[in-house]
Amino acid sequence: MKSLNDWILLDKHTVSPTPLMPAPERIKAGTPSQTAWNHYSDPSQQFHVGFWACEPGCWAVHYTEHEYCQMLEGEAVIHDEQGGRLHLKPGDQFVIPAGFVGQWETLTPCRKLYVIFEPAAT
Repeated sequence: MKSLNDWILLDKHTVSPTPLMPAPERIKAGTPSQTAWNHYSDPSQQFHVGFWACEPGCWAVHYTEHEYCQMLEGEAVIHDEQGGRLHLKPGDQFVIPAGFVGQWETLTPCRKLYVIFEPAAT
């Protein structure tokens, strides 16, 4: 049985940052260096919660996971393959469904909260 000792309070939980960078062939502009602070992953490694930050740049994305996000800092524009675009700013909350393909363009240094569910491979 779990207790309050098993809870993770994100503002009090210390984790090491993980530097990330899109694969070179996916980068369309800039140097979108990224950092993730993953605070929680469930035992199946399908559910994750943490913070993510990125420097300005643009890269191709293909989501295999479902992701809830809340923008905390910065601005970004998401482009879909049909020519649509969505401008994101602090306070915006959104869900990216698995299967989304497009481009993530970070206009100013960004930081977001993420909650990810990665379905098991079938």
